[in-house]
Amino acid sequence: MSTDSEQSRVDALAAELKRLRERYCAGEPEVDDATYDAREDELRALLAARPDLTPVDNPLEQVGAAPRGGRRAIRHARPMLSLAKISPEAREAGVREFAARFPGQPLRVTPKLDGVSLSVVFEDGALSCVATRGDGTTGEDVTFPTGHVVTNLPRALPGVPGRAEVRGEAVMLGSVFAAYNAAHPDKPLANPRNACAGTLLQKDPEAPAAAGRVLRFFAFDAEGLAVAELRERGFVVPEVAVVTGADAVLEVIAGIEAARAENDFDIDGAVVRLDDERAYAATGNRASTPRGAVAVKLAAEERETILRGVAWEVGPGGKVVPRAVLDPVFVGGTTVSSATLANQEVLRARGVKVGMRVLVRRAGDVIPFVGGPAPGPQPDGVRDAVIPTHCPSCGTALEERGNSRELLCGNLDCPAQTLRRLQWWAGRAAADMEAVGGTWIARLHADGRLASPADFYALTVDDLLAYDGMGEVSSKRFVDSIERSKALGMRRALIGFGVRHAREGVAKRLALAGYERVEDVAAASAEELAAVKDIGDVVAASLVEYFGRPDVTAMLEQLRGHGVSLDVRDEDRPIAAAEASDTPLKGATVVVTGAIVHPDTAERVTRPAFVRLLERAGATSATSVSAATSFLITGDDVGAGKTAKAEKLEVPVVDQAAAWGWLREAGVA
Repeated sequence: MSTDSEQSRVDALAAELKRLRERYCAGEPEVDDATYDAREDELRALLAARPDLTPVDNPLEQVGAAPRGGRRAIRHARPMLSLAKISPEAREAGVREFAARFPGQPLRVTPKLDGVSLSVVFEDGALSCVATRGDGTTGEDVTFPTGHVVTNLPRALPGVPGRAEVRGEAVMLGSVFAAYNAAHPDKPLANPRNACAGTLLQKDPEAPAAAGRVLRFFAFDAEGLAVAELRERGFVVPEVAVVTGADAVLEVIAGIEAARAENDFDIDGAVVRLDDERAYAATGNRASTPRGAVAVKLAAEERETILRGVAWEVGPGGKVVPRAVLDPVFVGGTTVSSATLANQEVLRARGVKVGMRVLVRRAGDVIPFVGGPAPGPQPDGVRDAVIPTHCPSCGTALEERGNSRELLCGNLDCPAQTLRRLQWWAGRAAADMEAVGGTWIARLHADGRLASPADFYALTVDDLLAYDGMGEVSSKRFVDSIERSKALGMRRALIGFGVRHAREGVAKRLALAGYERVEDVAAASAEELAAVKDIGDVVAASLVEYFGRPDVTAMLEQLRGHGVSLDVRDEDRPIAAAEASDTPLKGATVVVTGAIVHPDTAERVTRPAFVRLLERAGATSATSVSAATSFLITGDDVGAGKTAKAEKLEVPVVDQAAAWGWLREAGVA
């Protein structure tokens, strides 16, 4: 692979991992854990061979996702790090290697719960705040919602002086998940992990609490009081085993895996860490993971059922994808009756046929998929799935695209695409109409009341009361949710339109490029749009085609008429360079390498946060050293690749201490 192609692959993987992590932290995962881990492993291998290609915002050095800005940000007193992973295939070798690093040390083994990590802080015995993990350094304040939806969280620690912090995982129990979905068939929750994240982010937490959408907190770590005290202080603590040696650890993990189906909560692995707190602290941290702990992933849960058919569904961008229609089977804490098959090439490669006995897995306890035929003899009469040649919704001839031969319906007026775009508009990434469910959107669309996003804003309480199942309270919540969404702004509107090829990253880049209104994007030529960084000709052509439609022009006018904001929001604007004092950073092109540490607090600063400060001081960031680089700024644990290249090109190498000094001079740090 050439240097250019290697750099392109690194940049593509880094961008994909960042996007996938953001979707996961938002409670909307797009891929299973195994797929995500494979992407990480590929990027890690590429960077091990070519450290000089390391991107500025290397996702391998980041934790979680940054707070979204809708809630108060809380800085953690000590970083909430992610854990290095051992894959199911490497379990024995990985555990033995970990245990061998700490001979004779007792190791603590606990189930790894699949929920949302929380930090609960007390001051002189009184609850001070509750925060999510966020990016590991800064999380979101969820103190208020936890008071309503986390039913078992102690609100005080009587007799504990000073500051105490308890860390753990909030989860939605399987029984709660099942009961809620049974009571709300019009808007069921997707799975317990997503439901947990979404519940904590509700703007009005009293409503989900009243509807039975509640969470449970499991504590596993503490500072300011002993971990052994947690149970007597009222915290629920997962089962803990303290053992010595790899054989004992593997035996405990096997027990956790065997008992997995008996739990009322999802787990996706086991955590192995040094039990002695002083020994654990002494091992220190890598860039984003502690050295004294590791997560051992469990294999996806797998059950056998019958594949009854393959249904072809049309997405908001016109992609036609196969879904397996299954005899219902209970796997991973939920009943599965359909599962993803990705595309026609995956369908063929897995060798599954209609009528077959197949294996269904829930990878990472989130996304069910058909893994392949079940072992042993198959029923008579199995048959190949029929690959459609025309759109199942509108009858338009389908196009094949890419090596995976994805099927695409090119008719933008396709009824299925219209419905999916309406549902996409109401979703969290766009207008975030939290009380507007997909079932109701489909019903209103079928009745002709919803044909474009603008139609949401014409709905009234009286319109909704005409429907069976809509009472005054639910109708008002529905309309209020739509009303609150009017402030969405240009970036989220562009996401919500569901333009083919143009999703969240494209919307953000257009905002950063200086476009102030959706109408400005609509008026731009393909050449102007393609000139925006990372947009390209295909995306530009798709945007021009979409905004060139008369019905889209009319929709924008209608949205404006209803008071919907289509202007760029302040948080989406490009960073303005500091106008304070001149520093060497102003007008410079900089590359950052190594771990960055704040000079006052000694806490690690994520590379994106540090780069953002440099940009505010007037610098432009780059991912690799070149003749155009003004400075290579080095942090701790710097590899030799970039510094050697800087020396060869005679690029000045600047220690982070000097950079922090310049940032102070510029007035941004």
